[in-house]
Formats: sequence, structure tokens, C-alpha cells
Amino acid sequence: MAALLIPAVQSAREAARRMQCSNNMKQIALALLNYESAYKQFPPAYTVDQEGNRLHSWRTAILPFLEKTQVYGKIDWTKPWNHPSNAFALDAEVPFYQCPSTDVPKGFTTYVALVDQQGVFFGSGQTKMREITDGTANTLLVGETTKGKAVHWMDPSDSDLDSFIAALTGPDIPTDRRAHVGGSNVVFVDGSVRFLSSRISAESLRAMVTRDGGEKVIADY
Repeated sequence: MAALLIPAVQSAREAARRMQCSNNMKQIALALLNYESAYKQFPPAYTVDQEGNRLHSWRTAILPFLEKTQVYGKIDWTKPWNHPSNAFALDAEVPFYQCPSTDVPKGFTTYVALVDQQGVFFGSGQTKMREITDGTANTLLVGETTKGKAVHWMDPSDSDLDSFIAALTGPDIPTDRRAHVGGSNVVFVDGSVRFLSSRISAESLRAMVTRDGGEKVIADY
């Protein structure tokens, strides 16, 4: 009897964790859309100093829209994310950035922007909604990377397209596994959160990332 019940209980628990992960990403989606509404453009993947060195992540930029105004207000935007002057924020935890299915160090996250020159996130530049001509329901913003690729939520590091494809469709490795069995949660520009199957084709993922590529998204997920 125990042998029959244990897998069922584990499956139910993972379903609940996956739902919580989806809820986290929904809050991130709303924060990104509220940022866009306030500033008329999406945040950059990262900010830079005058020499082009990376300073802060988009995850930091949307803190006021995640009810973390106090943390946001303590940040020195002229210094790198891990500078001693940013110790208060660095030590803060943002629950919405923590997938319950992934065991990572304190402050780390597996929620990453999909950074590509043709994507919504393409570096220190910013995208306006009108520039997303492939359709908001067809264009990806944020996805989940593997445990081994987790970063601190303040770290201005994310995932390029090839790495994202490998994280979603590549084989599971015990030390570098996906958070969820069978796929990952992702955020689209329209604010929707969907679970993409690991069986999705690389062609479809590439089409989903581009903001204005004109490709047809194949519904193979």
C-alpha cells in the first residue's frame, strides 16, 4: 500500500509546487507589465555604467511592483549589484523569485529573462510595446533555467536563447536539472504564464523569443 501511495503523494506535492511557481511567475509578469505601463517601455535586461559594465538586473528594477519598495530604496544604482553599499538589498529575499521545486542557495533564483538581440530583453536597451509585432501572446519574456544555472536575483545575468533551449529541452542531469518534470513555466508579454513541454521544438522556441521576427509560432507545446 505504501509503495502505491508514496508516488501519488509526491506527484500531488509537485503539482502544488508547480502551481506556486506559476503564481510566482504571474506576479513577475504583472510587475513587468506595470513597469511598462509606468515607463512606457520594458526594463532593460541590465543597467550599465559609463564604461558599459553591468550594474543591475531587471529583477531589481521591478521591485516596487512586487511590493519591495523598501529594498528598492536602499539600492545604490551607481554601484554594482554586489558592491558593499548594496549589502542590505543583497541580503533581502524576494519570495516571488523562488521556485518551490528548486533547492538553491538563499537569494538565488532560476527565473531568468530570455536575452537575445531580437528579443524583448536584449541587453541595456529597452523595448516599447509597439515594437513587439509578433504578438504579445506569442512572445516570451521570462523562463526557468536549471538549478546549476541559478543566479542571485540581483545579479545582472540571465539566459541567452541557446542556453534556454538546452535548459528546457536538454536531458535531465542530477546536478543540473529542471525544476519540474516534463517542462518549465514561462511568461509571455501578454502576462500569461504557460507550462512549455520539454518536447517543444527549438524552432518554436526561437520564434517565441523574437519580438518582430514575423515567424509563425508552431503549437507543438
